[in-house]
This record gives sequence, structure tokens and C-alpha cells, in this order.
Amino acid sequence: MTLLSRVLGLVRDVVIAGYFGASGSADAFFVAFKIPNFLRRLFAEGAFSQAFVPVLSEYRTQRDLAAVQQLVHRVAGALGSVLVAVTVLAVIGAPLLAALFAPGFYMAGGEKFTLAADMLRITFPYLLLISLTAFCGAILNSYERFAVPAFTPVLLNLCLIGSAVWLSPLLETPVMALAWGVLMAGAVQLLFQLPFLARLRLLPVPQPGFRDEGVRRILRLMLPALFGVSVAQINLLLDTVLASFLQTGSVSWLYYSDRLSELPLGVFGIAIATVILPSLSRTHAAQNPERFAQMLDWGIRMILLIGVPAALALALLAEPLIATLFHYGQMTDRDVLMAAMSLRAYAFGLLAFMLIKVLAPGYFARQDTRTPVRIAVKAMVANMVFNLILVWPLDHAGLALATSLSAFMNAGWLLHGLIKEGVFRWQPGWGQMLFRLLSASAVLVGTLLLIQYQLGDWLAADLWTRVQWMTLLVLAGGGAYGLSLVATGLRLHHLRG
Repeated sequence: MTLLSRVLGLVRDVVIAGYFGASGSADAFFVAFKIPNFLRRLFAEGAFSQAFVPVLSEYRTQRDLAAVQQLVHRVAGALGSVLVAVTVLAVIGAPLLAALFAPGFYMAGGEKFTLAADMLRITFPYLLLISLTAFCGAILNSYERFAVPAFTPVLLNLCLIGSAVWLSPLLETPVMALAWGVLMAGAVQLLFQLPFLARLRLLPVPQPGFRDEGVRRILRLMLPALFGVSVAQINLLLDTVLASFLQTGSVSWLYYSDRLSELPLGVFGIAIATVILPSLSRTHAAQNPERFAQMLDWGIRMILLIGVPAALALALLAEPLIATLFHYGQMTDRDVLMAAMSLRAYAFGLLAFMLIKVLAPGYFARQDTRTPVRIAVKAMVANMVFNLILVWPLDHAGLALATSLSAFMNAGWLLHGLIKEGVFRWQPGWGQMLFRLLSASAVLVGTLLLIQYQLGDWLAADLWTRVQWMTLLVLAGGGAYGLSLVATGLRLHHLRG
């Protein structure tokens, strides 16, 4: 389901690139969408879920259904009341928010800033709807109903595609259709999940709950986690702030390249993290440290097996990928080359982004949110320093590279802390695993370079030629990597947690 969602998300971005390219209006939409999307990571999948899932898992393990229902109702009341207040304030103060997150637009003045503020008034209520959707999804994940929350983003992609294709020609300002599509998607996604919660007898009925003991515990865990789990998103927002001062198109180039790097991150990194957090939480509640360490070790191995080849492929095939997916309609040759530069920089940090998704739950499952916060703050400061050093010589690509460098620092500190606390211990078989990984990666690189050398100019090729070439590269590279792993001894039982 996650794979389907991410692939359709890629289709969505192809459609947006074809209709709006890397224009000033596209820049304005990406800023208006990124602000509520960023806060969603804090209120929803990020800090809130990391605090809520361990407490809910503990209630499920140690208490009866009535206690779990009461916790769900009161958390819904507390979360909903905060979100309503934030949404009202944001809609009223949309120009201030737009100026805060895109000061370059504000200082330049003109249509781009006005458009971003107008669209933000429409997109911001999405935060309320999608955060409640993520709250429902966290409950379903805790009860091993992973497919429904994983499928839910498909509805967002369908709404945006439909808005771009059918609604935008009807509006005086076509890009406003995307803002309305975002709002529509929030409502559709929330309504989709409610019947599945009703089957579990956990349909939320919001109640005042700030004094509830469980809600207070979640808030205590959530406040420090606001930084801990969302440091990558904060870094991306800092990139947007600085990119707003650069040439027109910079925000869009970063968006398209980030979306491509998000594909393996979302399909595998976030999927593994989604599965592993409730399992780690229950293991910790059952006081089984050996199994806890084994599950973390399994998560890291899975990330390496997917993340290393994905990063190599993104770096080697940056221009071909951007050209195949986005080089149509309003997307120019220069846009492809510029987006490819930042894609290579993001590819460098892909492995670190994925590792953070697995290592952070090692703290959150034990209800330790303070340690990741300290690490995240250090990484964020490092990212700011790297941004200021790299943005001038490398422009938008420097911002992407700074994000990647700080992600490696974040992942390294998280791993060091887990080892130091004795929570994570290396399990047997790492020598063989690394040999297989390095051998298969070398075969992958050789295969891609050999085939790509024999192909023609991607920018000059037509759609179907590009699709054929890319299909050949994907099948040959993926096949060579998989066969190399099998040839060096990897078997199905090695992949089981």
C-alpha cells in the first residue's frame, strides 16, 4: 500500500510539473503546501505519533478495552481543540506565515507572495484534517491494521491530480486548483478511515481530556519530540526560506528532487519505521531487551539493503530520472539539469534519512524523547552552518547537500547513543551481510554505467524512448543487484525480523 501511495505521488508530481513546471506560481504553491505539511509532521506522523503509539500500546497490553476507548476519546478532544485554535490563527495570519517561511517572496513583493498567502488560507485547514487522519492511522497501526493508513495518501494524490487536470482550466488563477485539491483531500482521507476504526470499536468521540493521566503522559513525551523526529522537516523548511532568496525556480527544483528522494524513503524507510515502532513498544512493555535489540538490528539491515542501492541509483541516474518523469509541458531543459543537481545532493544523504526513521523509534518506544531532542537540535544547528557555507557556491544544491550532511550527523549520534545505553547490540552475521551488500552494489553501479553509456541524449528523446530506456535501466540494475545478493548467499530467512 505504501508503494502504491508513493508511486501515485510520483504521478501527481509529474502532472504538476507538466501543468505548472518550475514557475513562480509553482513556487508559491509549494510554499503554501509545505507549511501545513511541515506542521502535520509535528502534530501527526511526527512527534504526536511517536508519543501516542507507545502509550496506546501499553494501554492495549496492560488494560481493558474501556480504558483504551477512554484514552482515544480524550486524546481526540485534546488534539482536536489545539488544532482548531492553530488553524484559525493561521488562516487569519496567512500573510505573516508566508512572510516567515518565504521571506524572499515577501521582500521581492509582487504576485508570487500574494499568491502564496492566498493559497495558504485554503491549504492550512488541511493540517486539522490530516492530523486527525494520522491520529486514526496511529490507532490502526497499533492494532496491526497497516494497509488502511498506508493506502490513505493515495486519496491525496488522486485529489491533486484531478484538481490539476479538471479544475485548473476552470479557474482564473489555475494554480489555485491545487490548493483546493489539498483541502478536499484532507476531508476525504479522514472520512475514509472512520469505518475501519468503528470495526475496532475505537471510533473517536472527542472529549475534554487535558487532565487525563494518559493524555498528560503523551503531552510530556510529545513536547521534546517536536524537534526530535521532525529535524529533517525543519531542515527542509530552512532550505525553503533560503531558496526563496535565490533565483525563480529554486523552490521547485528542490521540491522535485526531494520528492524523488522521498520515494525510497517513503516506500521502505517510513514503512519499516511504521511497522517497527508498535512492535518495539510492545517488546519494551513486555520487558524483553534481547528481542528489542534484535528488532533494531533487523531494521538497520533492511535499511542498508534498500538504502545503499537506492542512493547509488538516484545519484547515477539523476538527469535521466528527472527528464523521464518531469521534462514535459512547462518543464525546461535547464529545470531538469538544476533539479538533477539537488537530487544528487539529496541522494548522498538518503541512507541517513532512512536510518533516522529506524533509529529514532529505538528511543521513542522506550518513552525516551529527550535524548533524540538533544541530538536533533545539534544536527539542526549543524545544518544551519552547512547551509550558510554551501548556499553561495552551490546555490540550491548547497542547501540539499547541507541537509544530507546534517542527517548523517543525526543518524550517527542516534546510533552511538543506543549502543552506549546498551539498547542496541550488533547481532551475528554482519560481516557476511556487508560483503554481500558491497559486492551487489558494485555490480549495480557497473551495470547502470555500462547501459547508460550506450544510450542517447535523454533531453532530446521523446516520451516513449525515455520510458523504454528507464525501464531497461531499472530492470537491469535491480535484477543485477538482486541476483548478486542471491549469488553471495542471501536467502529469504535472512530478511525475516
